[in-house]
Order: sequence, then C-alpha cells, then structure tokens
Amino acid sequence: MKRPIPLAEQAADWLIRRDRGLSSAEQDEFLQWLAADPRHGDAFTREQQTWRELDLLADWRPEHATEPNPDLLARPTARGKSRLFWLAPLAVAAAAAVVFLLTVARRPTPATSPAVAAVASTYEHRVLEDGSIAELNRGAAIVLAFTVHERRVRLVSGEVHFTVVNDAARPFVVHARGVEARAVGTAFHVRLGSAAVEVLVIEGRVQVEQLAPTDTAANPAAARAAIPIVAAGERVVVPLTPASAPRITSVSADEIARILAWQPRLLELSAAPLADVVAEFNRRNAVQLVIAEPALETVPIVASFRSDNVEGFVRLLEVTADIHAVRQGDTISLRQKRSP
Repeated sequence: MKRPIPLAEQAADWLIRRDRGLSSAEQDEFLQWLAADPRHGDAFTREQQTWRELDLLADWRPEHATEPNPDLLARPTARGKSRLFWLAPLAVAAAAAVVFLLTVARRPTPATSPAVAAVASTYEHRVLEDGSIAELNRGAAIVLAFTVHERRVRLVSGEVHFTVVNDAARPFVVHARGVEARAVGTAFHVRLGSAAVEVLVIEGRVQVEQLAPTDTAANPAAARAAIPIVAAGERVVVPLTPASAPRITSVSADEIARILAWQPRLLELSAAPLADVVAEFNRRNAVQLVIAEPALETVPIVASFRSDNVEGFVRLLEVTADIHAVRQGDTISLRQKRSP
C-alpha cells in the first residue's frame, strides 16, 4: 500500500516548485490543491514562514574576527579537561550548524511572495497584502504573486472587482487568458468569459494589453495588440480569438450598477412585498428562498439588510412575521407558522 504523502511534505514540494517558477498547468494544479482543503493553505503558509526563518540564519556569518581564538588552541589544563566535557557537545553542534547553514545558503532566496490562491464558492471580500481589495463573485478564482516590482494577479475564472491601493513603483497587473490590465491606483472590474475578457473601469484609468496569441504562455514579453487606455466609465471587450478586434464603449451608471449587481449592498426595505425581497436575495446568493404559500407573497417587510445576509433575513422572518423556515441544502422554504 502506497504511503500517503504528509501534508507538510506536500506544502514544501509546492514551495520549492513555486520558487523555481510554475508553468500554467502547474499553477492550475496548485490552485486546485489549495482549494481542495483549507489545511493546505495553512500548511503552505507555515512552510513559507519556516523558510524565511532559515533565510535569516543563512545570512549569519562569523565575521567578527579573522583569526581563531587563541584559547581554543592552547594546551588543555586539568581544569580545561573538565570543561571539554561540556564544550565538546557544543562544538559538535556548532560544526553541524555550519554545515547546515552552508546548505541553506545554497538555496536561492525567493524573489516573490508565495503564490496565494482564492476560490470563491460564494461572494468573497478579500484584502490583499498591499491593502488593495479583491471582491470575487461566486465561481471566481485568482492566483496572487506579488514581487517588489509589481503586484500580479492571475484570473483563472469568473469575475472580480479590484480596488487598487496607489503604488507607482509597483503596478497592479491582472492577467486573464493573454489579456493584461495594468493599473496603479484605481478601481476596475475584470470578467473572464468563454469568448472574451471584459475590463470595466470604475475609477481612474487602466492600460489594457493583449499578448500575441502564439506567445501568451511562453513569452510574456511578446508583441502586444495596441489598445487605447481605458478611462472611468468605459469598458473594453477583448475577444479571445485573434480574428476579432478589441472594442471600447462607454457605459452608463445604470449599466455599471447592473454589471456589479452581484456585489453585496444594503437593502433598505420599506413595506416591500416579501415576494420582491425574496427575488432580490435569490438574484444575489447561492442559497435560494422559496415562498411555499402564495398568501405570504404580499407580507410587507420593513428592515435593512446586507444582500448577502440570507440567514439573518430568514431569522427575522421567523421571529417577527410568524413564518417557519424549512432548510434543505441550498434551499430555504418559507411557510406560515401553524398553531400547535
């Protein structure tokens, strides 16, 4: 029977491969490994911290003197012999430490922060290490790789809204299937579809570039398709097939609100019919509410709720509206309470 690989060994292996540089296929495999179990991300973080501590040790050098301590070369006295009993283990340990440090020193120091993956089964609000914010719609997946020179995000699937902290020395780059959106400090939305990549700019300006199709994976410095800078209130659609050209259009405030409707917002309910409120929650969440009795559709609702707080809303109905909730998987049926 094959021995299962311990989690720490798996994490260490991914850390070594990440330092070497991951191919596109390996990045997808790494993303799947992280998403498979929350413990995988924790183990990877622990391994990264251990390596950082070893890097600190590798920087240590005994450079305070060029000559050995004369006392170490002196002929031992009777008193010195007794001291050697407890000095000997220390000498062995010190020699082992030197060998260990030399071994560690040969390992190159990582040039980037560890690749971090995020997969959203529901809406997710994530604060990145630089303070920027990534809001992931359900089904979105990203891989982060920040360096001292740039902040790079690979969009694997779905759509994400980015609010970028200004840092002129480290551009914020989102890569999706050969299309790159480059910003410094701005807010923009990127959606990876089956036929095109869409970039909608909410604030500031974003430079969008398209890598040459034949060199997308192998050569990031390949020739790029010229696309004008996209300004706030504009959207560029970049087809994934080279036969079609990118197009930039202006987008109205109402259209922007519709595109970003998946983001949670505060619902101010003032005597709104329950049927309308349920429809609003269902449009934004994986958990679906079902009104099981038509008589409940017109029940007026007065409340303020975040649009992603389905459970809180259901508990309010159970307490204040004489409604009984029956939960089954991702469906909650709403029924009128019956007298015992």
